[in-house]
Amino acid sequence: MLIGAVAFAMPKTYAQVSVGVGISANIAPPALPVYTQPACPSDGYLWQPGYWAYDPTDGYYWVPGVWVAPPQTGYLWTPPYWGFSGGVYGFNAGYWGASVGFYGGLNYGFGYGGNGFYGGRWSGGHFMYNTAVMRVNRTFIHNTYVDRNFVRNNNHYSFNGPGGVDRRPDAREEAAMHENHIQPTASQMAHQEAAHQNRAQFANVNHGHPATAAMNKVNGRAYTASGRIARQNTSAAALRHEQADRSAQVAHEQKDRSAQVAHEQKDRSAQVAHEQKDRSAQQAHEQKTRQAAQSHEKADRQAQQSHEQADRQAQQVHEQKTRQAAQSHEQADRRAQQARAQQPRRTAQAAPRTQRPQRAQQARPAQRPAQPAKRRD
Repeated sequence: MLIGAVAFAMPKTYAQVSVGVGISANIAPPALPVYTQPACPSDGYLWQPGYWAYDPTDGYYWVPGVWVAPPQTGYLWTPPYWGFSGGVYGFNAGYWGASVGFYGGLNYGFGYGGNGFYGGRWSGGHFMYNTAVMRVNRTFIHNTYVDRNFVRNNNHYSFNGPGGVDRRPDAREEAAMHENHIQPTASQMAHQEAAHQNRAQFANVNHGHPATAAMNKVNGRAYTASGRIARQNTSAAALRHEQADRSAQVAHEQKDRSAQVAHEQKDRSAQVAHEQKDRSAQQAHEQKTRQAAQSHEKADRQAQQSHEQADRQAQQVHEQKTRQAAQSHEQADRRAQQARAQQPRRTAQAAPRTQRPQRAQQARPAQRPAQPAKRRD
């Protein structure tokens, strides 16, 4: 009890920072076991990942992952972690706060992948579970959502430092360290002490594979790594409870499959309708395009015909004007030629009238002068 209390109450540090000698170990904790998360037993419970605690005499023991009630609405759990510093492995206690701080970069799973928390969020005084990483009983828990937008981390290192996770807090995690924190609740402390009292949980007994990997709640049913009820709870009542859980789980999975089938069918129908709509739109577009092309071609032909007709008319007018001009030119030439042909005759006709007496005079022979008549006596 004292060790557990001291471990949870120690100051918040991270790897490479020394912690108290009484809560340190000379060897690294075993790798984090891989296990199945039990379904959330009550709306509003939050998941506390399992972790290795330490007993100075018997060494490491596994504290099962468990669903716990938060100390107040709006608070989230930052898991504890081991960090190597000064040649020893020191334990850094977990705490409750308004945001998730640094937990060594360890991949605890179920929303704690090493950086932040993506298992759910508070909204309107209710915790919304991300069922992509959280298991809940949807018969009475309906405030869920699915968000797979996170980085998957497949390592199972159990400590921060050389040989483990080499990571330091980022600015957001540093800020979370300085927020107001609430220490683990009494039920969380009792849960760790119960694991301490169970010899099967010690690594020197289970060799890193604890018999109880997780529990549905503090002092509730224990589950193996495969998600079955642990052996120490195999009473008739527990078996009936397990059978009821399996039946509920089967019904839930069947309901999920039916919902998935219906969703896929709806998606296919929507896809078919969308494709049909796309084809109809494509056909309408192609028809409209063809009609537009035909109209354009018709308009082009009409414009071409009009242009050719205008060209022919213009050509005819030009040819007519050319012929008229040629005829006028020919007529003018003929008139000019006739005028030139008639001019010598006029000249010839006019000349004899002015020169005839002279020519006649010239042609007449010279007459002798008249002699006086002889007188007759």
